[in-house]
Amino acid sequence: MSFLSSEPASEPKGIERLAREARPLLAKRNAEYLQIATRSILNRCSSDRMPFTWTINPYRGCEFACRYCYARYTHEFMGFTRWEDFEEKIFVKKDAARTLARELMAGRLKGQSVALGTATDPYQPAERRFRVTRGLLDVMTQARGLRLSITTKSDLVLRDIDLLRRIALRNSVHVNLTVTTLDRQLARILECLAPTPEVRLQAVRALRAAGLTAGVTLSPIMPDITDTAADLEAVIAAARAHDATHLFWNVLFLKPSAHQAFFPFLERHFPHHTKPYAVRFARSGFLDRTYQDRIATLVGDLKRKHGFPDHVDFEMPAPVHETETEAEQLPLFRIAAPVVPPPPDGPQTSIGQSPPMEYIHRRSAC
Repeated sequence: MSFLSSEPASEPKGIERLAREARPLLAKRNAEYLQIATRSILNRCSSDRMPFTWTINPYRGCEFACRYCYARYTHEFMGFTRWEDFEEKIFVKKDAARTLARELMAGRLKGQSVALGTATDPYQPAERRFRVTRGLLDVMTQARGLRLSITTKSDLVLRDIDLLRRIALRNSVHVNLTVTTLDRQLARILECLAPTPEVRLQAVRALRAAGLTAGVTLSPIMPDITDTAADLEAVIAAARAHDATHLFWNVLFLKPSAHQAFFPFLERHFPHHTKPYAVRFARSGFLDRTYQDRIATLVGDLKRKHGFPDHVDFEMPAPVHETETEAEQLPLFRIAAPVVPPPPDGPQTSIGQSPPMEYIHRRSAC
């Protein structure tokens, strides 16, 4: 697996230089792990529109290989232009915990909000081996007054319940498990190496049983693929049945690098949707306001039907548009408020209730 296809015209600087100096750690069949130096583990969110102050990403790149992932463009800062590089070259941040400990010593995060895992999944396969996320959480057990949110698709977060409970003693903590669909086959071709939707929902229930705030991220909602009322209600009802305290959601948006990954997926599995999607995204990476408003009304009605009020008291995660020093951000999720857990004898909703999808499923889809 080559590191770069060609030499740059000029000497690389900043994060691109650090990427070129990264030390190989391990080569797998589908991914290469490299260790990259870090100047700071904290990324400042400079936009007043965002409800949190700092973001932390333990890794650069993500092996889950979600076809729609907006964060693929972050590898472009390191000189990578292939959309596949984001899932094939995983950069492990060197001395991340030690760097965070140094930054916490100055009281930098007291009273402020931190989003962990906005441009990578902090519990992707690399975390089992390198434990960068756990190291960061261990440092945060010494913090006071910070507001921490974690977004993931992995039940590996359950490994760190001990640390999360310790952090929650003196800070605000909430965890978000992304569930895009309850169709297991569709999830497998959309989110190639991520745990199944059932496993993620079970993780929500386990986190709640441990006394932690945990909810579901229904995102992205994709036109004509996951946006029927039955599809959306299946996820929302399952979130409620698994004791989720909140629900975030957003519709699909496609930055150029995500566009390059998503359209081959459409052509392979949903060829009849390729042209309609090309029209939808011809002028912008964002879906039009009419579509967004329709989904907002539908999801809002479904949230209320299943007991999710309209407001929450904590921060929502959002995508990070990282530069070398700061993060320009766009809102990613709309939110529903914490709900009172259902009584033990209350109605239970089983997952996987939505009608089967019409798509072309092949082996080795990713």
